[in-house]
Amino acid sequence: MGEPDIRVFLVDGHAVVRTGLATYLSTEPGMRVVGQAADGRRALDEIAVLANSDALPDVVLMDMLMPEMDGITATSEMKKRWPEIEIVAVTSFLEESKIRAALEAGAAGYLLKDADASDVANAIRAAQRGEVHLDPAAARALTDALRAPKAETAALTPGERDVIVLIAKGGTNRQIAHHLGVTERTARTHVSNILAKLGLVSRTQAAMWAVKEGLVDAQA
Repeated sequence: MGEPDIRVFLVDGHAVVRTGLATYLSTEPGMRVVGQAADGRRALDEIAVLANSDALPDVVLMDMLMPEMDGITATSEMKKRWPEIEIVAVTSFLEESKIRAALEAGAAGYLLKDADASDVANAIRAAQRGEVHLDPAAARALTDALRAPKAETAALTPGERDVIVLIAKGGTNRQIAHHLGVTERTARTHVSNILAKLGLVSRTQAAMWAVKEGLVDAQA
C-alpha cells in the first residue's frame, strides 16, 4: 500500500490563483487539495472544521498579502493551534524583512509567485518531509542578512546541538533518527522538544537560529 496523499490547503486572496493551483495540484501524483480560503481568518475557520473531522491538511500554501488577516498573522496563529501543519509562504515580495517575518512566524518555505509549477510541488513535498524550501533569491537575501557576529549558544546539550546542525543542513527526520540510532517517531519528538526548549515553532526557525549562533555557516 502506497503512502497517503499529501493533503494541501490553499490560501490566497485571488480566486483565479487558487483555481490555477488547485487545477495543477490535481494532476500531481500523491497530492490532494482539501480546501481553500480567500484570507487568513477564513483559513483558520475552515481548518478548524477539518480538525474537528480529524482531517487536518499536511501543508498550507499561504499568500502573504490578503485582506481581513494577512499571511504572517495567519501563519503564526495556525502554527500555535496546529503545530503539525507545515506552511509554505507564497508571495511577490523579496525584501529580507518580509522573508524573515514569514519564517519567524513558522513558515517552512518561501516561494515567489512567479515560481514554476514544479517548484510549488517540490516545496509542498519538502515541507511535508520536514525540510526547508526557499526560493533561491529569497535564500540569498536571507543569508546575506544573517552574516552577523556569533552569539552565545543556548543551554543545549552536545547531542541537541548536533541535531540542530542537522536540521539547519536540511536533515530529514529519517536522517536524524539514523544519526541518533532511534526510530523516526522518536526523532520527531526529539526535534519538537529542542524547538520548545529554544522557544521556536518550526525547523526553519531552528536553521536560522543555528546560523545566527554560529553553529553552521550561512552559506552552507
